[in-house]
Amino acid sequence: MRIIDVHTHPTLKSVLQGRTAAQMRRLIAHGRRHGIVHMVALGDVLRFGFKPDAAQLRLINNDTALLPRAFPEYFTALVYLNPLLGERATMAEAERCAALPGFRGIKLEVACNSAHPCMRHVAKAARTFNLVVLQHSWSTSNMVKDRTYQSDPIDTAMFARRNPDVQVIMAHLTGIGFRGVLEAKSLPNLYIDTSGGWPEEELVEFAVEHLGPDRLLYGSDIPVRENAITIGRILGSRLSAAERHKVFFANTARLLNLKLN
Repeated sequence: MRIIDVHTHPTLKSVLQGRTAAQMRRLIAHGRRHGIVHMVALGDVLRFGFKPDAAQLRLINNDTALLPRAFPEYFTALVYLNPLLGERATMAEAERCAALPGFRGIKLEVACNSAHPCMRHVAKAARTFNLVVLQHSWSTSNMVKDRTYQSDPIDTAMFARRNPDVQVIMAHLTGIGFRGVLEAKSLPNLYIDTSGGWPEEELVEFAVEHLGPDRLLYGSDIPVRENAITIGRILGSRLSAAERHKVFFANTARLLNLKLN
């Protein structure tokens, strides 16, 4: 079994207390024990709160850039952006990071709702530099209510619908739930990653039934969540071996154009 983890935060200082190369090697060893042959690093995205400025984004992305530079065979990176800073700032940081080794996508957290007009800057950056967009998403019908910052599945689906030529990942299958899957169903450019909270019975099967097996991507959210549980939600499902291979490995490899031995 080979796994690509599309949703990781290896530089999360609140958990790692000042990441070191030795800690990264331990994380890689931990991943390999679980069959994870590659991780996509999203950065310490809440290090400076909900509204990072340009200098703070640069610091976060510089930290992330260290990973594919030091361990190119194991890490791919996503550039963290705050589109509220405007088109010039968004394009400048996307261009800077797209030129660095290992960057293949854009990560968006809770700086703004994904249906906000400023997201056109993100779409422009994605098109210009051939980057996939991974949007933090969570259902606002349960514990999260404020959509000023939080992107409901409806909002992430709206961004994908407005930009059919941009490949978008809606994060957190458990957080978006069955409703999130249905929002994504009719949008072939919208994928879902499996991270986000404890497994929920039948949710993985529901996602494959409605999206097909080619638009679901394995993600853990490590170190916030544990690989044994997040892998177990796929192994414990009724997916076939071929479908599991797509979710665990093939879909992300294709989407990010990863050439892994």
